[in-house]
Amino acid sequence: MDHTENVDQDAVLRARTMLLGSGRPDVGRQVEAYRVLSAVSPLTYLPKLTEALLSYGYAPEVRDLPDVRLARYAEAAVAARRIDAGEHNRTELLVRALSAYRRELCAAGRRAEGLAVCEEMAEAGRWGFAHGQVPSPVYGQGPLAVVLAEEGRHQEAADLCGESVRIARSKSSAEVSKTRAPSGSSEAPESPEAPEASFWELLEWAAELDAAGCHDAALEVFADIVAGSRAKAARNGTALAILIWQLVHRAGMLDAAGQCVEARAARLEALTFLSELDRTGERESWSNILTWWVTLYALSGRSAEPPPRPGSPAPPFGSPFLAWSPDVKKGYLDGLAALEEQVAGLKEAARAEPSGRLPEVVALHRRLTIRAAVRRENRSHLILKPLRPLFDEGVALARDAAYATGADTAAAVAAPADQAGATGTADTANAEQSRKALARALTDRSMFLVAAGQYGEAHDDYREALDLLG
Repeated sequence: MDHTENVDQDAVLRARTMLLGSGRPDVGRQVEAYRVLSAVSPLTYLPKLTEALLSYGYAPEVRDLPDVRLARYAEAAVAARRIDAGEHNRTELLVRALSAYRRELCAAGRRAEGLAVCEEMAEAGRWGFAHGQVPSPVYGQGPLAVVLAEEGRHQEAADLCGESVRIARSKSSAEVSKTRAPSGSSEAPESPEAPEASFWELLEWAAELDAAGCHDAALEVFADIVAGSRAKAARNGTALAILIWQLVHRAGMLDAAGQCVEARAARLEALTFLSELDRTGERESWSNILTWWVTLYALSGRSAEPPPRPGSPAPPFGSPFLAWSPDVKKGYLDGLAALEEQVAGLKEAARAEPSGRLPEVVALHRRLTIRAAVRRENRSHLILKPLRPLFDEGVALARDAAYATGADTAAAVAAPADQAGATGTADTANAEQSRKALARALTDRSMFLVAAGQYGEAHDDYREALDLLG
């Protein structure tokens, strides 16, 4: 419906003339015109106003003006909410506008409002699905799961992630059933690439289940991740590196669950594929896959990071860095400088008391290395030279700690933990922990070297790690 009463007709004429001019007006002038015209013809111009305001928020001149960006995205959200329900793009535009608004709210520290906007996005997606505007009832729901995870509401986040996976799987089953041969046909059914739940959907679900204390369920979901990648690798549908990273992460999960036999089997399977990489490289050429490595690497360090507290959100480990809220990204990376100072201080203390302080240095240095890897991967695909010194130092520190507790490589192989002698239970436990820490440092460096394409060195590190673990 058009609304012409109480409208400045001269302003309307100027707006139409500007838009119909020979040269396309800049986005600021488009916004001015659409503001006027949306009052007269909301059906036509509210969608255009929303699009223009979203572009206006990305304008270079407001890159360092967060308050201006926030105001523009707030106006875009208001405009999108007013779009007629019959507009076929309404849900897509509304979710986009709300998403931009939510990001700026979180960046401004207004997380409660950001969470409310995330809930509105999820509701908009459900409405849009019911009205045939979007293909899934969980459209727009992802950011809500992320923000809940950041707030420490892991069970709620896991429930949302599980819903997304179940819906993706039901769509997959429906697509497969459509491709089956008709009844009575002698032809074999086709096997297309159906839209199964993605690695990222499954990983986020597994991570949130684990954080919520549902460790067995998390292991089952991660087993599905590995099984899917194993099947894809068999037909050259994914990089061997990705499968290796997944197997190594699964081994760590199995260790934490006390399933040592299964953990060793996962590590040996990873070694088989790493040996192939060492001999012949990847079977196919792949574009940048570093996000898979760094996301799993960061997730492996979650237990060492401070948990979320009221007013102090934590990263949603298991989600890619780009999906984190802006304030959480900033806080995580800003913490690098403080970690560097802490590591330096502990190193000084460890010179006087190696056996007592070196394990602390090793653990803290790992936190530092993970954060540095997350920062680097999101700035450049060139990781070898910038990050290698950190991984090398991590291995060197872990070796020093192992030697300080008597857990050098030879002793680790000759005298495992269940054969403790007269050195005493405490010394044996310290040696065991140092040996595991060295194996972890070697594994970390090996997986980094896989990411950097240095397969021979990666293989050597991983073999040594497996020898240490027995």
